Amino acid sequence: MADRHKASTLTGWYKSSYSGGTNDDCLEIISGHATVPVRDSKDNSGPAVLFSAHGWATFIGAVKDGHLNG
Repeated sequence: MADRHKASTLTGWYKSSYSGGTNDDCLEIISGHATVPVRDSKDNSGPAVLFSAHGWATFIGAVKDGHLNG
């Protein structure tokens, strides 16, 4: 299960290199943590969701395999 934390208390956020320069529908993450913090790039003072490494890898795999629809 993911935990929620205030995104503004964390530093080092970045968007995927797959995100376009004008695309506002992006997630940002921080690497180097025991969990993977994820936030909405449009709300940098809003909540961050912390995924386990396994949970994040499972999510990314589902996206890449087309199992999630927009």
